Amino acid sequence: MTALALARSWRPKTFSQLVGQDHVVKALTHALDQGRLHHAWLFTGTRGVGKTTIARIMAKALNCTGEDGQGRMTSEPCGKCPACLEIDAGRFVDYIEMDAASNRGVDDIAALLEKAAYAPSNARYKVYMIDEVHMLTNHAFNAMLKTLEEPPEHVKFILATTDPQKIPVTILSRCLQFNLKQMPVPLIVEHLEKVLAAEKVDCETNALRVLAKAAQGSMRDALSLTDQAIAYAAGKVSEEAVRGMLGTLDDAYLIRILDALIAKDGATLLAISNEMGERSMSFSLALADLSSLIQKIAAAQIVPESVLEDWPEATEIRRLAGALTKEEAQLFYQISITSRPDLSLAPDEQTGFAMTLLRMLAFRPGNETPGRAGNSAPPIASAPRPAAPANQTAAPVRSAPAASAPAPMAAKPAASAPPASVPVATASAASRPDWHALMRQLPVKGLVQQLAFQTELQDWEDSPAGVRATVVTPMPQLASEASVGRLADALTAHFGKPVKVVMEKGEVEGKTVAKVDAQIHQEKRQNAEQMIAQDPFIQQLEKEFGAKVVGGSVKPL
Repeated sequence: MTALALARSWRPKTFSQLVGQDHVVKALTHALDQGRLHHAWLFTGTRGVGKTTIARIMAKALNCTGEDGQGRMTSEPCGKCPACLEIDAGRFVDYIEMDAASNRGVDDIAALLEKAAYAPSNARYKVYMIDEVHMLTNHAFNAMLKTLEEPPEHVKFILATTDPQKIPVTILSRCLQFNLKQMPVPLIVEHLEKVLAAEKVDCETNALRVLAKAAQGSMRDALSLTDQAIAYAAGKVSEEAVRGMLGTLDDAYLIRILDALIAKDGATLLAISNEMGERSMSFSLALADLSSLIQKIAAAQIVPESVLEDWPEATEIRRLAGALTKEEAQLFYQISITSRPDLSLAPDEQTGFAMTLLRMLAFRPGNETPGRAGNSAPPIASAPRPAAPANQTAAPVRSAPAASAPAPMAAKPAASAPPASVPVATASAASRPDWHALMRQLPVKGLVQQLAFQTELQDWEDSPAGVRATVVTPMPQLASEASVGRLADALTAHFGKPVKVVMEKGEVEGKTVAKVDAQIHQEKRQNAEQMIAQDPFIQQLEKEFGAKVVGGSVKPL
């Protein structure tokens, strides 16, 4: 006889066996014990967190008769009466599970509701469990509204979905809604240890941690991956075997990568990338693991007690936390998480991963250009850029995925000399910068960019400890604490030293970026209106038909 999969054989059969959903169990058990039952429940959550399992336990709790056949509704089903045994076996006639993905039409719902009118054949309640209920059509939802609001006394509805946003509000208002949580990694590891101990399978705790992280919050996925790991290892479930099966990165690779970044060793970074390619490792998962490790390092720099002693990499995390600056840790983290989507755009994933590592090396604050002996390369932030022509709005500079460091680019000669109103910024922290051009260069977006474009530099105090920039803006409503902080972070990354921004309210004397842009747009619009007015075809229309160009309707391209 073929053995059942772990996810099936270890499916909880009582509320006490359920893992990680205490908030749902508490509410349901209290309702069952007090006899205060709603007629419809909605369970939401990602795959593999227990929605169907809870529905089956609820069906048993509602219909359990006890071993002697005289029991009443209970929060602790006996598991031995006919109702409990038949529900576990999947053949209880009054417990109906329906897959809304394949039975989503109004006819399917109408047939279900028609049967709901009849009393249960051999049970206390007739329980309908509709899985992936968000897949029903609008007509099907409308057909079940009245019955869901006032069902027969003997009918209970249990709805489950992974996407509650697609369920109409009229359905949601008729149900008690419970949001099931994703399983945290420690809880999954603890449960897997119990399962493998009962299955008499040797394992390493670190291997279970890798499996738990790969499951992404799903206990079912964790058990399925464990099944696969047992078959793959053909014996003890070791960390090496699990990483080989999943194609994930060993922590030793991550430590080597960070050590190479600290040593500014580009050759080693490329060698590690090639070695990973030869072993067919997943570069997307490698960036995820790298960002996770850097996050732990950054946390250790701010909160040293966040490093737990039972972590295998605890010693290395403390060492790297001292070897990296806080700015470098934040920069490496930002590059690692923003580079993952770019892997699909690269010629191949290995190339994209190698470029990510080189980007970390190139953007490291105070870094020197590799391979240039004797002379230090100027800081990346000081590379000048040509300004936009006077008749064209300056295009935003495309930055690297790391928002804290602009990428050096080989600029083509400008078609015409830059106007005096848009000079090139001097990114040297040793002198007062050209604020107007600097604001155009900073890789900020949204409200922070709007704030930057509405500012004028009043004072620039440079010291070895950092820079204090006093800035005035006529629009203080944009200067929230978060926006000012992000602007300061961008300036800190630009100059490679701490920059504190002091924002003051007031009128600006010179021209902000916003004023220059508005002036350029106004000139373009006037030029466009003049061209339209001088167009022979437009003049002919005005002469023959009395047509007029509506004022303000002409917009420049």
